[in-house]
Amino acid sequence: MTAPVPLLPAPEARLTRYGRLRDRVLLDPDLGRAIRWLAPLVITALAAVLRLIGVAHPHELAFDETYYVKDAWSLWTLGYEGTWGDGANQAFPTGEDLPLSDQGAFIVHPPLGKWLIALGMAIGGPENSGGWRLATALFGTASVLLVYLIARRLSGSVVVATVAGTLLAIDGLSIVMSRIALLDGILTFFILLGVLFVLIDRQRTIPVLERRDPDAPDPFWGPVLWRRPWLVAAGLALGAACAVKWSGLYVLAGFGLYVVITDALARRRAGVVLWPTAAAFRQGPVSFVLLVFPALAVYLISWTGWLVTAGGYDRKSDTNPLLALWKYHESMLGFHVGLSRGHPYASPAWEWPLLLRPTAVWVDPSPSGCGTDHCIGVISAVPNPLIWYGGVAAAVYLIYRLVRSWITRQPVGPELTVPLVGLAVTYLPWLMFPERTIFQFYTVVMMPFLVLALAMTLRIIAGKREDPLYRRQSGERTVIIFLTFVVLVSAFFLPLWTGMSVPYEFWLLHNWLPGWV
Repeated sequence: MTAPVPLLPAPEARLTRYGRLRDRVLLDPDLGRAIRWLAPLVITALAAVLRLIGVAHPHELAFDETYYVKDAWSLWTLGYEGTWGDGANQAFPTGEDLPLSDQGAFIVHPPLGKWLIALGMAIGGPENSGGWRLATALFGTASVLLVYLIARRLSGSVVVATVAGTLLAIDGLSIVMSRIALLDGILTFFILLGVLFVLIDRQRTIPVLERRDPDAPDPFWGPVLWRRPWLVAAGLALGAACAVKWSGLYVLAGFGLYVVITDALARRRAGVVLWPTAAAFRQGPVSFVLLVFPALAVYLISWTGWLVTAGGYDRKSDTNPLLALWKYHESMLGFHVGLSRGHPYASPAWEWPLLLRPTAVWVDPSPSGCGTDHCIGVISAVPNPLIWYGGVAAAVYLIYRLVRSWITRQPVGPELTVPLVGLAVTYLPWLMFPERTIFQFYTVVMMPFLVLALAMTLRIIAGKREDPLYRRQSGERTVIIFLTFVVLVSAFFLPLWTGMSVPYEFWLLHNWLPGWV
């Protein structure tokens, strides 16, 4: 009697080599649990190494550090931003005879980011360049962890989250803006923290709204939910973003609208009759209170130093300190709207997706120690080009998927909408100011959402379990090759992100477009 022939799985049901390895690791109870803990820790450690080692270089104020480092020390010393005399930039590397007066200076950004920079300076003193940049390096490192956590919630996949976190960890724009004491890296952290809290609120609230209850007391309107602590937490985080730079207001408004829209769609799925009206006019005001009032409270608290002292700019313009603060804000708004001074690194927002004019935040034209007669030291805030252009292409693809889903009436998940909402609120507002002097490095706030869009698109390219075997093999091979080149390009650009002294010809090899010089 012939032995039965074992049945082989259909080609579509067979796993690729990567699929077998993934399942062997992640489905094992002990190993899978270890990987879920180790992945974010290793990625965060990698980000810390790239951001903290050598952060004291250069030992001089670089680019707009001339504003924020001096303002930070003034806040720590006076409680408000005072006026600096001549020679302040030259005095800071030594910390001696700093020409700070107690006359209030007209400053156009809120104080929270500078207070955080001041904490690092308080540890090492005003002459410690590592102390200047400690806060931005730590917040930049924490932003990588937040991207991992956001991607994990969006995708439900440790692998996708690991890819997203690693891409941000090794991206040049994120590295440079974490190693320089500017406000934008701190702004990025608070925005990502707020988005993470919004996602947690969505994941806890939407199932409650979607629950169909035939005995509900008001099936026409649905419930009004006040107990939403994660929405309050999002308000606190996004309020902190606004207290670093006003551009955080766009994120607060955009994700507030996202909360209302997703509330409305959840009520429609639950069969609520008046779902748009209920979301906008019943739950909407409640969500506004839970989100915006905490944000306003954080913003006002950030001005405590100016409010409780008498020397700040325009502080005595009114006996009521809040009215005086309002008048000061009117002056700040006038400055921002009218800012149109020329700058060699200025780049209007329409150029940003093309990466036409990255910002060089520090240049030493004649350093030594590179092994040749003609050396140069540069810190260039150019992103990893593969991550940048890949992220832009991925965002365009996600827009296409979104439009196609709307046309075919297919459900749309947060893994598609959240990266696009994040990009919309961090990029589109800048298009409204074509004459304003702005810079490519502002896109450090966009970078996490480009990375999220890219990670979600790479997951689609890699294929799903139900796809044919050849489709998954080719997709996974494509993703692995792309990620390998991304790592190599980051290694190639790393000397220009950390200010190493390199041969002039080596620097020229990195100027892929004319505007990169």
